[in-house]
Amino acid sequence: MMHAIEMLNITKEFPGIKANDDVTLKVRKGEIHALLGENGAGKTTLMSVLFGLYQADEGEIRVKGDKAHIRNPNDANDLGIGMVHQHFKLVNRFTVAENIILGAEDTRRGFLRYDDAIARIEKLSNQYNLNVDPHARVWDISVGHQQRVEILKILYRDAEILIFDEPTAALTPQEIDELMEILKMLAKEGKSIVFITHKLEEIRRVADRVTVLRDGKRVDTLEVSKTTNKDLAERMVGREVVFEIDKAPAKPKDAVLEVDNLHVYSPFRKQDVVRNMNFEVRKGEILCIAGIEGNGQTELVYGLTGLNPITSGTMKLNGEDVTGLDIRERSLRGISHIPEDRQRHGLILDFSLSYNMILQNYFQPPFQNRGFLQDSAIVNHANRLIETYDIRTSSGAATLARSMSGGNQQKAILGREIDRGNDLLIAVQPTRGLDVGAIESIHKQLIAARDAGKAVLIVSYDLNEVFMLSDRILVMYEGENVGVFDPQDTTESELGLYMSGSKRSESA
Repeated sequence: MMHAIEMLNITKEFPGIKANDDVTLKVRKGEIHALLGENGAGKTTLMSVLFGLYQADEGEIRVKGDKAHIRNPNDANDLGIGMVHQHFKLVNRFTVAENIILGAEDTRRGFLRYDDAIARIEKLSNQYNLNVDPHARVWDISVGHQQRVEILKILYRDAEILIFDEPTAALTPQEIDELMEILKMLAKEGKSIVFITHKLEEIRRVADRVTVLRDGKRVDTLEVSKTTNKDLAERMVGREVVFEIDKAPAKPKDAVLEVDNLHVYSPFRKQDVVRNMNFEVRKGEILCIAGIEGNGQTELVYGLTGLNPITSGTMKLNGEDVTGLDIRERSLRGISHIPEDRQRHGLILDFSLSYNMILQNYFQPPFQNRGFLQDSAIVNHANRLIETYDIRTSSGAATLARSMSGGNQQKAILGREIDRGNDLLIAVQPTRGLDVGAIESIHKQLIAARDAGKAVLIVSYDLNEVFMLSDRILVMYEGENVGVFDPQDTTESELGLYMSGSKRSESA
């Protein structure tokens, strides 16, 4: 059988780690082929070799049966290979059309044929139901639409082999559904798709075959219809995985966080995005905030942590009014924060992992003495967290945060914030970008924090996660609390009505 892509016996090493170890991947024309594995299993590295971002140390690549030498992404584009990266490669100030044609401009006598480009973009957008306005600026469109721009970029370049790296990591449930339909349509048109993921249900929905990687090695290639989620999970992590976490009933005590009539201003939107917000989070409970992305959840967390200004209302922590305190003071008073954007607000990417693990308390003993950082104590602290939270690194505590996979960056932040032992843990999308094994571990850690008497506030766009973890669910719509629910007494369908604004609780 002729394959669209054959990656034969690929080996790629970095200092201290063999990211790909004699891996073979064969993708048929017109199929959706999932690439499944834990964080650090080598999925993105393998696809970066195919796209020309890295060069393999051993092995060869064949495209439509012919041996290919892919030295850079331009070579990949010339061979009809396109890649949608997990972290989008867009210029925010440019329009959709300007981003799509960047590097592939059609000119005549030195002048850009912009109208022709717009017409072609609109044709592709309609053909694949992408529904993107070519004149909109990227900073004005949702994450889901930004991803569609990335898809149009590679279709504009006539790509026949499409690589998607963790494409659903930042999408809402509705956007995920839409993306799944787009992938099916692309495959039906004859495109060959490699779909990097760790989400088993998504593989079940769209993939024809799946190749499993573990610790840089290929474990197996399977027909999706002939395997189970349990089997895939065990192959991925090398052990049995528990999908349902046992959680004892909550025993809530005094309120740790009290929010009264809070209004939060968004400098970006130039208005109050959170309005009339009232709720409390108590010791020994998990309160999950559910809602469609973009309904004020991000701004609420920014207001609680000090990243955005509170216009009016009050916020109390253990009975103390902390509304006017800055970020550091709120942190020292007992707030741990796992941010939504791990690279922008969670880490300093060009710092070592050891320094990233002490960002909030580097000025306190034992990490400093008489104004000097104590490297031995800092490294020992980082090594303990690396082991406890299974953070995969190439050089241990000395590893640059930038060089780590997205999932391992997330685990580093989770470990740092949970380990601080604060009374309030605010976690936004805490398992975004993590594989099933890591998700299981993180869920257990969050429940353990609750059982240790911590107040846990989680913002999640994954309703399965919301129902699995929550003791109470607060739904946000257009910046307001539209209802608080007991997860035992409600359903996803019922919550969906509140999330879409179709219903509102009288008690909200």
